[in-house]
Amino acid sequence: MSTTARHASTSRGGAPASDRPDTGRDLIRQIAVVSAVCFMIVAAMVGTGLLGGTNVRDLQGGALDADATVLAPGTPAFSIWSVIYLFMVGYAVWQASPRQRDRPRQRAAGWWIALTAVLNGGWLLAAQFTTLPLTVVAIVLLLAALGWTFRILVRRRPASVGDRVLMDATVGLHLGWVSLATVADITAWLSRTVPESWGAQADVWGVAVLVVVAAVGVGVAAFSRGRPSPILALSWGLAWIAIARTTDQPHSTPVAIAAVLVIVVVVAAAAVVAWRANGRETRGLVRRSRRSLSRAA
Repeated sequence: MSTTARHASTSRGGAPASDRPDTGRDLIRQIAVVSAVCFMIVAAMVGTGLLGGTNVRDLQGGALDADATVLAPGTPAFSIWSVIYLFMVGYAVWQASPRQRDRPRQRAAGWWIALTAVLNGGWLLAAQFTTLPLTVVAIVLLLAALGWTFRILVRRRPASVGDRVLMDATVGLHLGWVSLATVADITAWLSRTVPESWGAQADVWGVAVLVVVAAVGVGVAAFSRGRPSPILALSWGLAWIAIARTTDQPHSTPVAIAAVLVIVVVVAAAAVVAWRANGRETRGLVRRSRRSLSRAA
């Protein structure tokens, strides 16, 4: 095969054309993604009360409200769901195009993104119709699915703006926010199950949990080579924890300070990792260019 022919065969997704037959399974995957995102949007409408359901903040005896625990973000923080849903809808439309049907990156991540949409809707329905412990199970499953999907995308370099925005940023935002939402959900559940005497140590436990969140954020930054989307979503939630603990109940200055410090740590870690990763790529390009020039000479 000539160089030109080989380039043409790999131009759409980086794999030989023979490895990317346009099969019925690819079309099924595209339909499944669209269906999953539609289910998620309908579940969100139920969860916000638009279709007659009770708003999430009022469910489970108020355990999921912004003033339920010291680790609950302020109410405005939840507006990030609108951004995540917008990105998910954008991905569903984009991936449904014939050009995306047989791309290896879509094949690797498409079903997983569909699963995250289903689990997202499932968490909302669990909050609406089941018990608080089941919401914890649902959101932990969602977090695990998002983590695995993000891993898949990190291991397969994006080839276009669509890949970066509609796949990487979408999953990254979802992962970053759900990471913090999982902490809030588990804390809400524990607040209803542990002895009341533990409430006196809420500040200590809150700060300890935020230290774990910092470690998770640094780990995500390191693994993803500093991709900004999960860190932005995580920082958004942490900022609203800090605001809520200084302006609303339950008031907690230690938790507010810890949340701000965690933002500084995870943002700095992501910036350093991204800078080092870009530096390595730049040095690699320079070395390859020099070798090419030396051969030409």
